[in-house]
Amino acid sequence: MHALVATVVHHPEDARILHRQIRALLDAGHSVTYIAPFRDRGVTPWRELTAIDVPRATGRRRARSLRAARRLLAEHAPRADLLLFHDPELLLALPTDRPVTVWDVHEDTAASVLTKPWLPAPLRRPLGPVLRHIERRAERRMHLILAEEGYRDRFALPHPVVPNTTNVPGRPERPPGTDRVVYLGQLSAARGAAELVELGRLLRPHGVRVEVIGAADAETRPLLRAAQLEGAVHWYGFVPNDQALRMVSGATAGICLLQDTPNYRHSLPTKVVEYMAHGLPVVTTPNPAASRLVTGRPEGDCGTVVPFGDPVAAAAAVLRLRSDPQLRHRFARTGHEIARTAFHWPVHAEVFVRQLEEWAAAAPGRCRAAVPDAGPVPPQGAAPPAQQRLPLVWPTVPDPEPRTAPRRVLGHIGTDQEYLPGKTS
Repeated sequence: MHALVATVVHHPEDARILHRQIRALLDAGHSVTYIAPFRDRGVTPWRELTAIDVPRATGRRRARSLRAARRLLAEHAPRADLLLFHDPELLLALPTDRPVTVWDVHEDTAASVLTKPWLPAPLRRPLGPVLRHIERRAERRMHLILAEEGYRDRFALPHPVVPNTTNVPGRPERPPGTDRVVYLGQLSAARGAAELVELGRLLRPHGVRVEVIGAADAETRPLLRAAQLEGAVHWYGFVPNDQALRMVSGATAGICLLQDTPNYRHSLPTKVVEYMAHGLPVVTTPNPAASRLVTGRPEGDCGTVVPFGDPVAAAAAVLRLRSDPQLRHRFARTGHEIARTAFHWPVHAEVFVRQLEEWAAAAPGRCRAAVPDAGPVPPQGAAPPAQQRLPLVWPTVPDPEPRTAPRRVLGHIGTDQEYLPGKTS
């Protein structure tokens, strides 16, 4: 099977898209063409992919990206056995001549617009019913896979769920320490960026640093830059998922301070599962799915739930973990056990690949596209070595704006820095 995977919004090294789904397709022997904003994000693609660059869609600047995506999809979709796309925006760019088409629904689209700062506030609520209608139309025209069980109620038809799980090691690399806590994931006001900064200020006098790993939206970046200069947080910017998970190992706790917004009420934050998988106690706000996982399992608790918008309570939970090694290690062991038995990605990867294979096989008259030999596939979870990467297939898209050199990991404001184990500033 030859799959065409497309995103114009997500980072090309998005954990769900690249490190889980595409990795699973490659490991199963399938070939993949991947349309994503590589150049805008400064990413060199894996050798075993046919990588095609597209301008990134961000904020209100989406028209140029969608025009390019429409042209590229029209060119490449007829040669694929299956098209898998990850952005609702791409519903506007789908060609008529296309193979079996699958929309991977990452979030509650209608609820998410309530927290999009680039959308004019008066438009956010009226857009909700429009997006619900678009979703219902889409499910009659293509296959859907859902990232959360809680998304099922939005649709009239049944759709398979491919949850946001992770690769859980047989044992954590390091036990939880006492001198740092970590946050892993995208950053925005709704994801608790201001609370993270205040948490850093509260923990700093106690010798505990707050390490923040993830890209921030435009509205949040000034806050994090100022907090970095102040010394309240250590902000690394976006780090590929496999590297980021090595960075979180050994922290006192993993932090999740989501605000109480509709988009998060039905979603299990992937970061919580990733913290548990790597032996970190969890400190989370009472997002329903996170609360049930952290304090409502028969195996026992693996962390602490603190009120929304209360960094003082979050700091107290961290300091309690720091002062109580037995509690810290018990939470770590329990969380790892739960993650290993219920949230190990390879189990879900098999179901994901089999479902795509069945959909592609059921379509009459499709032929597998000829693709070049990509060479050996690296093992599960391994980043391809530099010597095994190919240049991008650059489309001829007009580019009137100069592009600045990308920053792989933000160590200090104004400087680039590669992460080294044990190096935090």
